[in-house]
Amino acid sequence: MKRSAKKLVTPNTTAQQLSTVIAACRKIMRKDKGLSTDVERLPLLTWVMFLKFLDDMESLREQEATLAKKHFSPGIEAPYRWRDWAAQLDGITGSELISFISQDKTMRPDGKEGPGLFAYLRALQSRNGDRRDVIARVFKDTVNPIRNGYLLRDVINKVNEIHFTSRDEVHTLSLLYESILREIRDAAGTNGEFYTPRAVVKFMVTVINPLLGESVLDPAAGTGGFLVEAFQHLVPQARRAQDFASLQRGTLFGVEAKPLPYLLCQMNLLLHGIEYPDIDPENALRFPLREIGDKERVDIVLTNPPFGGEEERGILTNFPSDKQTAETALLFLQLIMRKLRRPIRGAKPGRCGVIVPNGFLSGEGVAARIKDELLTDFNLHTVVRLPNGVFSPYTPIPANLLFFDRSGPTKDIWFYEQPLPAGKKNYSKTAPIQWSEFGPCLAWWKKRKANSQAWKVSVDQVRADGFNLDLQNPNRPKGPEQLSPIQIIDSLLEKEQRVVELLKDIKQMVAGS
Repeated sequence: MKRSAKKLVTPNTTAQQLSTVIAACRKIMRKDKGLSTDVERLPLLTWVMFLKFLDDMESLREQEATLAKKHFSPGIEAPYRWRDWAAQLDGITGSELISFISQDKTMRPDGKEGPGLFAYLRALQSRNGDRRDVIARVFKDTVNPIRNGYLLRDVINKVNEIHFTSRDEVHTLSLLYESILREIRDAAGTNGEFYTPRAVVKFMVTVINPLLGESVLDPAAGTGGFLVEAFQHLVPQARRAQDFASLQRGTLFGVEAKPLPYLLCQMNLLLHGIEYPDIDPENALRFPLREIGDKERVDIVLTNPPFGGEEERGILTNFPSDKQTAETALLFLQLIMRKLRRPIRGAKPGRCGVIVPNGFLSGEGVAARIKDELLTDFNLHTVVRLPNGVFSPYTPIPANLLFFDRSGPTKDIWFYEQPLPAGKKNYSKTAPIQWSEFGPCLAWWKKRKANSQAWKVSVDQVRADGFNLDLQNPNRPKGPEQLSPIQIIDSLLEKEQRVVELLKDIKQMVAGS
């Protein structure tokens, strides 16, 4: 009798059930005295889900290898796999569970003495480009803050209800995870990463238009929003198995030095289908610019570098002496310019979409020298001026989108003033900018003409004006200007930001003298 082919079992749950699971986990974690805020609770939930995700994926790959009669080498060995210590509802718990996870040496679930879970994971080393290096980096600075091992067991049992082998379930969870990322940023307050609204990310990726075979870099990856959007933009272009293989490896690159965003980024990319995230966990600014050659350059940079941050003195020496500054955004802009591929030996010129604060457009000193280089060696073809409040409440500083490439020097710059919707005075975290609001700009992008929102300026005019790019819309309908209290406050904050940047430059010059 002919045997029927074996089928892989992929159990399904509904979006409502997944939301219930996440809510139950959060309710359990609130009971632990070691977890006082969501900034502590949600990362714990992330690494627990990360380990469950890895084991589900490895179980699936192992089944596929068995059916294909191929050898399978697991990334995590027994007894450290999720199935070995977490899958059983009555598995290890209490102080025994805390010890197994956190201690350097402990009694393992198989009854033998050995490294604790985190110690084992941190020591993993890659074999033939597998996930071991990624796992080791994720857990390099990850700690287990929960004190009550019984509550941790309850969380683990709830996460066991999630089936990462189900495509529909992973897609649903990826959407839930994005809402969790926003909550972490909100809970972090002024200490959090600036959240780039999804609509802004999608607009930048759409107009940059990554193509299959091109390399995409985000040197300030945060939680991976630009890389996820670029991946989703590229997936429909993949037709063959080798297309999907190249998309998974050698296409998307990120850098994120902070441990928490790094963990969140890895999980975000995995949930969205990027199986081998290539995220550098070190400082993107650590290399001298002059040492970045053609091999290190990329086709596309999409990023939102940090505003207002400061770098240590040792980092500044990686930059030309006349362009050294404590302002992180200006250092990142120089890095981006250096990383873009040059049009030599038939290569297509690299292109970039980057978010910058208003202070850069009007900045003098170092900022002006960087703009001089940008206009001389790059084609700054478009500046999209975002309306007030796009990044509210994370920062009140007005922002702009710069689009440039290495096709040659700048001749003319198009400006587009993105308006607030009629009747709206500001954005907020509960009412952010929407994708549909970019519709008129997208329509204008390919058929450019001056209108009430768009105007063109020659590079000679910009140079004559001391490289000032903070230009007002000359086509805006005239009328009595009545600023709202919010706009007045925004204007004051912007001026204060300029003063701070000038003081930083003066401090830098004094320190270097």
